[in-house]
Amino acid sequence: MTDDPPDRTRPRTEAEVRIDLAAAFRLAALAGWDDTIYTHLSATVPGEPGVYLINEFGLGFDEVCASGLVKVDVQGHVVDGTSRRVNPSGFAIHGAVHAGRPDVECVLHLHAPWGVALAMLPGGLQPTSQWAMRLHGRLGRHAYEGLALGPDEQRRLVDDLGSLDGLILENHGTLTVGRTVAEAYMLMHILEHAAKAQLRAMAASHGSIIATSPELAALTHRQWVGDGTERDGDAEWPALLRRLDRVAPGFRD
Repeated sequence: MTDDPPDRTRPRTEAEVRIDLAAAFRLAALAGWDDTIYTHLSATVPGEPGVYLINEFGLGFDEVCASGLVKVDVQGHVVDGTSRRVNPSGFAIHGAVHAGRPDVECVLHLHAPWGVALAMLPGGLQPTSQWAMRLHGRLGRHAYEGLALGPDEQRRLVDDLGSLDGLILENHGTLTVGRTVAEAYMLMHILEHAAKAQLRAMAASHGSIIATSPELAALTHRQWVGDGTERDGDAEWPALLRRLDRVAPGFRD
């Protein structure tokens, strides 16, 4: 099966978003980013403001399929007429971000191994690789406040994210957002690879690493994003979907 690049001349459909989000779950599982049944990926429902799709609680990422995604509103209420369960902690982060960032389609929050390790470092992500330079100046930080996110912390988290591409959640994990599921997924892919490369280099060199200047990192970022007509994920997503069709079919169901 061949998937064509996205056509931005027409609105996205709910079916397309469901397939892409289910694919992101399966790809995250293949990458080893899942945390049994915990953490969440979510995406807005086209034409239904304030409504987004999220995983049913209790399913592994490798079990998620398009039809099994649950519709919820930003207050965390299931609105698709089903009695399927969703994890309340998913509303705290995802509902807050979707409410505060209506410009994004997708929110990924993970406890992926290298991202969690990065979240323990006071200096965060450094411009030590091209991957890291894609995110130069585009990652915020949110201080750890415990397991539960109340309304006050939700506001702080959204403020910390601002108009950026993602957050390092200190002592917790990582979060990326995207104008499409593909963009959010690729930004997480880039972040996890950048964290892995930096942490491995630090371990091999007792913490001594070569970082570029802020000016060079900013230049590289501008070169990467260009004029914005091509988003991260536009070129890569069809190939990733073809990989899933080969090794983990069923996500489209």
